[in-house]
Amino acid sequence: MHRPAGAEQPPHHLDTLLARLYRHRGLDGPLEQRLGALHPLEQLRDIDTAAALLADHIQTQRRLLIIGDYDADGATGTAVALLGLRALGAGPLDCLIPSRFTDGYGLSPAVVDAAAERQPDLLITVDNGTASHAGLARAREHGLPVLITDHHLPGAERPEAAAHVNPNQPGCPFPSKHLAGVGVIFYLLIATRAELRRRGWFQTRAEPNLAELLDLVALGTVADVVTLDANNRILVEQGLRRIRAGHCRPGLRALLEIAGAQLARVSARDLAFLAAPRLNAAGRLETMSAGIDCLIADQPLEAMHHAQRLHVLNQERRALTQRMSEEAEQLLARQQGLAHASPESAPQDGAHPRPTGLCLFAEDWHEGIIGILAARLRERSHSPVVAFAPGGDGLLKGSARSIEGLHLRDCLAAVDRDHPGLITRFGGHAMAAGLSLPRGALEAFRAAFAAAVDAALGPTATTPTLHSDGPLGANLLNLPTAEALRLAAPWGKGFAEPLFDGSFQISAPRLLKDRHLKLRVHPDQGPPLEAIGFNLAEQHPRGATHAQLVYRLDVNDYRGLRSPQLIIEQLVPLSA
Repeated sequence: MHRPAGAEQPPHHLDTLLARLYRHRGLDGPLEQRLGALHPLEQLRDIDTAAALLADHIQTQRRLLIIGDYDADGATGTAVALLGLRALGAGPLDCLIPSRFTDGYGLSPAVVDAAAERQPDLLITVDNGTASHAGLARAREHGLPVLITDHHLPGAERPEAAAHVNPNQPGCPFPSKHLAGVGVIFYLLIATRAELRRRGWFQTRAEPNLAELLDLVALGTVADVVTLDANNRILVEQGLRRIRAGHCRPGLRALLEIAGAQLARVSARDLAFLAAPRLNAAGRLETMSAGIDCLIADQPLEAMHHAQRLHVLNQERRALTQRMSEEAEQLLARQQGLAHASPESAPQDGAHPRPTGLCLFAEDWHEGIIGILAARLRERSHSPVVAFAPGGDGLLKGSARSIEGLHLRDCLAAVDRDHPGLITRFGGHAMAAGLSLPRGALEAFRAAFAAAVDAALGPTATTPTLHSDGPLGANLLNLPTAEALRLAAPWGKGFAEPLFDGSFQISAPRLLKDRHLKLRVHPDQGPPLEAIGFNLAEQHPRGATHAQLVYRLDVNDYRGLRSPQLIIEQLVPLSA
């Protein structure tokens, strides 16, 4: 556990606490949350060309077709594109979302062929297209121009497109390289509105307020787990403010309400853990069309109908995830038992085994769930994990998740280089990747992946580190502080939600569903508080009366009764 300098003395006021938290995250002054402080759109390479191209097609009422993606970023980006272009006065407008199961990711030749059947005049990609060289070639064969909006890292070859807006393309000076796909299309809509305004397009029609789309921009940005740098924090905060004020899309309102969230107190965490999973469930189990229909619905009753469908799908997704997680734990235990069968392979007393790459597969695992499964196993094992499911055509499809210090895509590239033909295809980035293998190659890949992980990480084992913001004074362990922390900033990746640590007297420990640790903590001063540690059954204090805790201070809202609650991230018993 690491405590930042200057955190030794507990603060006495909320403003002092917030200043301390912001300082720990690199901010010396107040948190900037104004829309006017966003990075200028002109800094995005090729955005002028893209805006002019889009304005041409809007003015001439030509047919536009959006090619999205099947995750929450792609779904919100597609919805933002549809709603924004409609507001700008576009003519015939449609979208096509590839299927995770039959099409795979991005602008593939098959997707382009399907798009061509609808006879569009322009294809607009959202959250994909940068690496779709074969699909772009097929589009040229059909005579279809393509406007790419994306945020994924490019390869060595620049895509041949009519326009390419991507903050991560070479030569793009846009400072926020962490802009999500939904953020890129939002910027393009702003630029297109400016171009249409310059041409006099709004002299005979109302000019739209595109800030009305920021609730969906916030959802997609949080759901894609991009780094919340200064620019993304503004986009998310502005979207949250609209949601709290009740100015959000009926579909997002329905998703949050059906999950039990209160709109007036919505936080980035609610978007991440309540709305996003329900939206993603459509793309994981069926197609993302149901999710997009929910987001673009104009009428509350229609939106609630779609949200209820997504809620049911999410329940199915949770049940599948739980079953697969239990099976994976059993497989992992068997693998580790075999690995430690000989004395020389067992870890020595006090030693931590190195995080060798793990590969797991079962015949009945669902292709849409293996990404969640890999992430869960990564958290529990502190190791890079690849989870495989049957993919058809004699292939296995894998989803991989990494740990800090291991660039996953580079690791897969090393396997591909050292074992040509072992991997059918792969792609991804530092922390997540996807791949496919011939069925008969699983054991060879398992060994090659473990060797590549060991070579990349070296002999030193990495252990997860919790970074604490220090102790929280007893006078701040209360509901006003918990409420203020929820709304103080859009916390997330790169702008971590506050963690505190301290020693407490503890009592009444018990397990919920055999997985979650529930207990009561007693500060030195003030009333006791309820505390819960999700999936921390193994940290049961076993008779200890005091413990060192690392925790978040949150709000427990039970049947309208709100109270402060500690969310335990780590418990170390201090006495028995």
